[in-house]
Amino acid sequence: MRPSFAIVGAGMGGLTLAAALQQRGFAVRVYEQAPRFVRLGAGIQMSPNAMRVLRGIGLEARIRARAFQPHSWTNREWDSGAMKYELPLGADAEAKYGAPYLLMHRGDLHEALASNVPAGLISLDKKLTDVDWRGDGVMLRFADSTSARADAVIAADGIHSRVRELWRGAERTNHTGRVAYRTTFPAALLGGHPIDECCKWWGPDRHIVIYYVTANRDEVYFVTSVPEPEFTVESWSATGDLATLRAAFVGFHEQVRRVVEACPRVHKWAIVDRDPLPRWSEGRMALLGDAGHPMTQYMAQGAATAMEDAVVLTRCIEAEPGDPSAAFRRYEKVRQRRTSQIQGTSQKNTWMREATDPAWVYGYDAWTAPLDPAAEAIPA
Repeated sequence: MRPSFAIVGAGMGGLTLAAALQQRGFAVRVYEQAPRFVRLGAGIQMSPNAMRVLRGIGLEARIRARAFQPHSWTNREWDSGAMKYELPLGADAEAKYGAPYLLMHRGDLHEALASNVPAGLISLDKKLTDVDWRGDGVMLRFADSTSARADAVIAADGIHSRVRELWRGAERTNHTGRVAYRTTFPAALLGGHPIDECCKWWGPDRHIVIYYVTANRDEVYFVTSVPEPEFTVESWSATGDLATLRAAFVGFHEQVRRVVEACPRVHKWAIVDRDPLPRWSEGRMALLGDAGHPMTQYMAQGAATAMEDAVVLTRCIEAEPGDPSAAFRRYEKVRQRRTSQIQGTSQKNTWMREATDPAWVYGYDAWTAPLDPAAEAIPA
């Protein structure tokens, strides 16, 4: 008899895992602490490695219809706008990597993933308080006094994972001393002034990334990295001060100034990460995505690697259908080298500042990557 799986967290990784397992005949249920899904003002980059994941669970056509496909990713000097490096995307990237590079609203991606999981398998307003995975099965307990059982549990509950805390005890995140301002807003507020399709503006001690998030270019997104060591709030819904944001980009190129002047509101959160873990699993419990390997946003690979995790974990479960513990051990050994490399590279915040070959990131296919850890190719 095939085991059943409880997934804690209905983010990108958790929903991808639920879809992949359910499509392959495994019993799954997702437990999400939020009372409802909300379309937050955030963009997301779906690089070819992430698009292969979406293709494999049947969502590529839907994503293509909603997302924007840029012709290139430009990297410019903060003040003059001089080109530092331009990465061809569009048809060139699709031909090279076998999948497109798309930009979209995070809410649109989440909606697509949620629609791909039968509604009855997602339980909202389920804040996990305790979980016991050290017996023959798993028992989960929630703040509303309900409980649930499964044969195994996967924690996809983010950087502040309750499952990780129950396993390893309270841990402090690594504060980088930097904050991200982010928002989406109607492109019409730019008053017809053009912007690069997808551009990172590199300043001496700060940067801003700006791009369209809809196929018809009617919505713009930006996210920053600015030094503010005194700010430590990690909530995605915290409101930022527009005057402070605009002051942080005085002197930047007029394209940047127009964008930050046009936005009507902005969110703000502290940029944090954690050190890589030596293990992601114990017995019938495993960590996925940010619960196991949270990273800074500087490579735009946080969601992508969580989605890759979901596919590789599904394949490991299929390879060890009667033994979740063995599947989890295999999964962590396969994935840890790649995610640690991406974590470390992202933390440096040098990705694309100069000429960069992204093939080792974008060329990865989670559906066909070897399940032998020693066979995984990692750049020097």
